[in-house]
Amino acid sequence: MTDAILLMSPVVGLMLAAAIAILLRPNPRASEGFTLLALLAALAGSLALLGRAVDGTTLATTVFGGWPHGIGVGFAARLPGAALVTVTLLIAVAIAVYGHATIGARRRRAGHDALMLAMVAAVCGAFLTSDLFNLYVFFELALLAALGLVSLDRRESQAGAAMRYASIGILGATAILAGIGLLYGLTGTLHLPALAAALSGSPPSLASAVAAALMLGGFALKSGLVPFHVWLPSAYAPAPISVSGAFAGLLTKMGFYALLLILAGVFATASGGIGAAQLKPLLGWIAVATMLLCALGALAQHDMRRLLGYHVVAQVGYMMAGLATGTAQGVEAAVFYVIHSMIVQANLFLGAGTIHRATGSWTLERTGGMARANPIFGFIFAVPMLSLAGIPPLSGFWGKLLVFRAAIDTGAMALLAAALVAALLTLISVGAFWSATCWKVTTGRQPRPVPPTMLLGMAILSAATLAISLVPAPVQTIAKLSAGALARMGTVG
Repeated sequence: MTDAILLMSPVVGLMLAAAIAILLRPNPRASEGFTLLALLAALAGSLALLGRAVDGTTLATTVFGGWPHGIGVGFAARLPGAALVTVTLLIAVAIAVYGHATIGARRRRAGHDALMLAMVAAVCGAFLTSDLFNLYVFFELALLAALGLVSLDRRESQAGAAMRYASIGILGATAILAGIGLLYGLTGTLHLPALAAALSGSPPSLASAVAAALMLGGFALKSGLVPFHVWLPSAYAPAPISVSGAFAGLLTKMGFYALLLILAGVFATASGGIGAAQLKPLLGWIAVATMLLCALGALAQHDMRRLLGYHVVAQVGYMMAGLATGTAQGVEAAVFYVIHSMIVQANLFLGAGTIHRATGSWTLERTGGMARANPIFGFIFAVPMLSLAGIPPLSGFWGKLLVFRAAIDTGAMALLAAALVAALLTLISVGAFWSATCWKVTTGRQPRPVPPTMLLGMAILSAATLAISLVPAPVQTIAKLSAGALARMGTVG
């Protein structure tokens, strides 16, 4: 019973909390307080769940409703999913604190709190489910909540962004669902460990190749990987900035997690599984193109949100580079990079929102003076900025180092060269961003003071980044255990 409660609390508990938040909409202050309490309670439960997953002596599993495996909605506290749930809820708590200053009564009456809780619940459900079809379902639930959050203010620009988001989501979902249907017809199951076991004992076939291609395309589209990267940076701009931070930290990483689960877990690309030899070169070229094109794209941007949106996708390219090496070491690097990137990129968007609040502009040329006007903000924001650039000893440095090492050990020189060039381009972009927004001396109006809750929300994530940076061993251990868990997926129920 304890296992079931722990597993269900981040999903069912937050879904129930979303329903209560709908009832609390007429009282925005009560809705806000209740949302924060629900997220804190879920975070506490996720820490206990992560402890069980890392311990590994007994795997916490349950099937909702008591149905047998393969039929019911199954959940399992496997790594890396259990770790990503904890990171998700930490980000959600930080955004809830930050949102005290950015999400007003009108937005809360429009349903912001309920939609945010529902989206976070869906993301947690995707990280914990042990069934491929239910993974698809949670993606669609997250999409529905995200559409509501994008169009919260009901502006024309938001309606256009929501339409683009919906169109892309539907296209990706169609490909994913077709791939799921093929795998079910081929194996007779969608329970992930059983599916991995069935595929490991069968030779490559046209059906398995098409299924892998469809799901790679569908989840790559949701992650914004090249060649599906163009839509994503513009999707962040119309939403409230705290919502954009949630999207940057959670949704693209949710898409990459699905790729990690399908390719490294089900198709066992990191251990010579079915189709691994054919998939690895394709994954490598996707990673190279994503890192280079999106790092270059960021250099051409003047709007902070679009610039950071390109960096969101470029960093997914580093994760794909780890996966493309086709080794357990590469999967370990990818998992470490996911954890680091979720926290950093959510925080960068919160920082951009704080700069906008102080200067009144999203354009780099019209900002400046933030570090001098607010030294506390300067320090808090420097942490994710320097981490994105890969400056040692911050978490981005360790993540890039793990990717470089995996590429060197497998002789993937093209991946290594692309990652190094993208790292240099990112460093240039981060330097230009920092110079324009924080270091530049302004001759006109000075930056206005920012609310303390905005700084507190950012500080929570900066503290997490510093913790990973100064003591990376625990996260690296989780990443290593995750690589082993994915490699063994077909041998455990």
